[in-house]
Amino acid sequence: MNKLFLAILLSMLPISELRGGMPLAISYALENNIPLANIFFIVVVANCIAVMLLFLFLDFLHEKLLRIAPYRKFFHRIIRRMQKKVTSFEEKYKTYGFIALSLYVAIPLPITGGWTGTLIAWLLGLERKKSLIAIFSGIAIAGIVVMLASLGLIKLFF
Repeated sequence: MNKLFLAILLSMLPISELRGGMPLAISYALENNIPLANIFFIVVVANCIAVMLLFLFLDFLHEKLLRIAPYRKFFHRIIRRMQKKVTSFEEKYKTYGFIALSLYVAIPLPITGGWTGTLIAWLLGLERKKSLIAIFSGIAIAGIVVMLASLGLIKLFF
């Protein structure tokens, strides 16, 4: 499988997102003499597309799928796990607004990122346009951090 395609796929998946896709995309770019700015753009846009698709899914298909018992059980289990994060975010949101959502998405750690930011925004019923701007800016910041870490310019963990 093409490394770039795999990097795009990893960037769109929950958990891995940019943390999984960006290093692989950078490796591909360096091997094939492709400008890093192009690779950065491709991987970040792929993650943003996943966020938009998740919003569409939650807005339109979710209600229909809740009628199916296994989906309902799976979704409620995820919601129970997310409730602590949502409650914590909601407290910060009142004070810091959409900046908190952006910073939460920007943290390049598992369970933070575009997918979780989208779920938080959807669960809290935040204004969609502002949420997308906050999530996309968080994704861009995370992309920069992961790119710099992948190139060895910064260290994320000691």
